[in-house]
Amino acid sequence: MLKGAFTDQVRARRTFAIISHPDAGKTTLTEQLLLASGAIQLAGVVKGRKNLRHATSDWLAIEQARGISVSSSVMQIEHGGCVLNLLDTPGHEDFSEDTYRTLTAVDSVLMVIDVAKGVEERTRKLMEVCRPRKVPVITFINKLDRHGIGPIELLDGIEAELGLACTPMTWPIGMGREFSGLYEIESAKVHLFGEKGQSETIGGLDDPELARRVNPAILDTVGEQVELVRDAGFPWDEESYRLGELSPVYFGSALHHRGVREMLDGFVRMAPAPLPHQTEERSVDPYESAFTGFVFKIQANMDPGHRDRIAFVRICSGQYQPGMRMRHVRLNRDMKINNALTFMAASRERVDHAVSGDIIGLPNHGNMVIGDTLTEGERLFFTGIPNFAPELFRRVIPSDPMRTKAMHKGLQQLSEEGALQWFRKLVGSDLILGAVGPLQFEVAAHRLESEYGAACKFEGYAVATARWIGCDDAKELERFEQRMAEYLAMDHAGSLVYLAPNKVHLALSEERWPEVHFSATCEYRHA
Repeated sequence: MLKGAFTDQVRARRTFAIISHPDAGKTTLTEQLLLASGAIQLAGVVKGRKNLRHATSDWLAIEQARGISVSSSVMQIEHGGCVLNLLDTPGHEDFSEDTYRTLTAVDSVLMVIDVAKGVEERTRKLMEVCRPRKVPVITFINKLDRHGIGPIELLDGIEAELGLACTPMTWPIGMGREFSGLYEIESAKVHLFGEKGQSETIGGLDDPELARRVNPAILDTVGEQVELVRDAGFPWDEESYRLGELSPVYFGSALHHRGVREMLDGFVRMAPAPLPHQTEERSVDPYESAFTGFVFKIQANMDPGHRDRIAFVRICSGQYQPGMRMRHVRLNRDMKINNALTFMAASRERVDHAVSGDIIGLPNHGNMVIGDTLTEGERLFFTGIPNFAPELFRRVIPSDPMRTKAMHKGLQQLSEEGALQWFRKLVGSDLILGAVGPLQFEVAAHRLESEYGAACKFEGYAVATARWIGCDDAKELERFEQRMAEYLAMDHAGSLVYLAPNKVHLALSEERWPEVHFSATCEYRHA
């Protein structure tokens, strides 16, 4: 491919995640973005009712049954001359690890806020992850078809609680049943909604046609609010947005497809093209010709009939073409890749070409794990992909001992996904599962039985927390292993982990073994 053509394709990429507190309408908005881009013809719904379509991004059986997202979904769509790589993340805090890892693979985020609830706890935590990386944020205030907090109060709340200045790009005309349109601040035009979400553009707030179709009292209020925002609000500043300091704000109702297209048009115009990614050795520019990428997610059994495993790779530079050779840096081994995939949630098709910013799926036979780096030969290790110490622990007991081998396979693969953490004690035969939230155990039990035919039950286990162990002195580490063997385990990647029965025991161990490093997090590098 000619250099100019490659550069143009990279500039046309927009790789982003959608984040929100549970029930803010994130997955519904994802469906409407797919609908607006023409990727699907009929938007699904999120509720798990048999007589309704399920959301495209909720493809796991338990997601459809429970009406929640438990795994990030990857979808590629086109709109406005750009290719959008959209990652729909789990909103539930029990699956926060999957969301945190997904955020390492995107260049910007779309934050969804419920108009009736404003900024909620999960949104605060997600923004704490975005802020150190200076991730650009576009905000969509959702559910304007219901009555909620006033728009000015909502902007004040975002600024006060998230430390994020706001510049409204649209302004709601009415709320609840009276939500009839949007005022576009930059163009000073009004978009009035039809019954099926289509919008009709007319003149400004003083257009006689608008006065005939909208309650004059509502128009007076909108006029006053817009004037106040113009005088006292933050003006649009692209540099501040790119630094994650200022967020353009759109209003709408994803359920009724109101304000979605206006937001999508603005997103394509403002969101950044692929950005540089940091490795231990150097910064990788997306316009470099040599291929580089990293694995940020492993998903098992996307095709249950074939028991497959897919490694999701963010391309950081260069381009993929079928038959190319990639260097698996951790294993120091070359691989010939013929059948990379692109996605629409669980649907997939072979991709013949992909460039910086794209997400591709590589069939994985157990040789790739989260955090692995792929290059065309250069020895690099991408950084910043987190692994967190679990907070809840259970002992795994197979319902049928004859299915123990299948259970081990399932635990290994689910651990590779990062869905949970599996520990094998150094002393004894106990198999321990660690998780951030209790719902992860429910998902693990469901998937072990439905995907691996290995029904299990979980029992409480006397562990309060876990720490990854490291030590610069090999002899001291060996002595530590001998003395503390009953509290030690190996995780699925073969790393040594200390399982503390309580916080006091952890504090004493840290005091008695000052040369040993007890880490609450580790990076998925596996070098």
